Amino acid sequence: MALGIGIVGLPNVGKSTLFNAMTSAGAAASNFPFCTIEPNVGMAVVRDSRLDRLAEIFSPEKVTPAVVRFVDIAGLVKDAHKGEGLGNQFLANIREVDAICHVVRCFSNENVVHVHGDVNPLRDVELIETELILADLQTVDRRLEKVARVARTDKTKRSEEAFLREVRETLERGEPARAISVREETAPLFRELSLLTAKPVLFAANVGEKDLGNEDSLDVVKRLRDRGEVVVVSAEVEAEIAAMPEEERGEFLEAMGLKESGLDRLVKAAYRLLGLETYLTGGEKEVRAWPFRKGTKAPQAAGIIHSDFEKHFIRAEVVAFEDLDRCGSMLAAREAGRVRLEGKDYVMRDGDVVHFRVGV
Repeated sequence: MALGIGIVGLPNVGKSTLFNAMTSAGAAASNFPFCTIEPNVGMAVVRDSRLDRLAEIFSPEKVTPAVVRFVDIAGLVKDAHKGEGLGNQFLANIREVDAICHVVRCFSNENVVHVHGDVNPLRDVELIETELILADLQTVDRRLEKVARVARTDKTKRSEEAFLREVRETLERGEPARAISVREETAPLFRELSLLTAKPVLFAANVGEKDLGNEDSLDVVKRLRDRGEVVVVSAEVEAEIAAMPEEERGEFLEAMGLKESGLDRLVKAAYRLLGLETYLTGGEKEVRAWPFRKGTKAPQAAGIIHSDFEKHFIRAEVVAFEDLDRCGSMLAAREAGRVRLEGKDYVMRDGDVVHFRVGV
């Protein structure tokens, strides 16, 4: 699954620290702007308790979780759309991802410099969003100039011109492109524009350790939630957790009054933001979680395992995880009538435990 989510924000907000904790990729993380130049790419594990239960049922040789591809993109600055701070390069990196995780600095620490001198999360969010909108305006203006010239003599181009003007008006109002209601006939053009503000966004509010567990009382979190989904994390604490042996992490979280780490919540939120769900496979050799896009039909889901599986798909043997969990084994699930045979038109569901039947 090639989908990826880009981590963006101002310099020195904790992007690379979070990225390293999620992916163990070892990206540079230092207390100065533009520590990251080239984007770092890493895979973050999507923790799923269903895999633990399937491992009990199948006793496999190995267990393979789903992963999300994260791209740590260098910090954006004011006038990035004009090329400031290597802005053109960084904006191009954002264009290549499918969704955005916007890290917002919400902690105060005099030892960690802020590019604007003081901590003001909402100002920082506005600055980044404005830069992305201005970059999109440049994209739309270039396209509109060409189309408007042709539309004077070619009537078939006039509907395209009208849509581009609609997009331009939205951006000029300071609204992101994702606020536009895209009609079926204009959807191909909208996708072709590849606008930065059309991408879905998730906010990661990077707070100090003292604010963990109190996010609902933080005014900045409440105001960020008016803009989209927010996950509260502490990059400093998450870096500590990531350095611990796996068996000690649960005790540490419990001592802090937390059920799961902020990074686990962030990774799961990113997974949902990308429109991903999970089907599961199980056997003696491996229990595995497979990400798929919502709405995927069975043959295409089989093709995620191997392209030949899609070509030679016959049918899918499917049982809901909840039913298999309750029955305790595939044999018991079959005897209880909970295992179904599904054909080519079956739309996969999150938590389906599947065995694909394919021809030679």
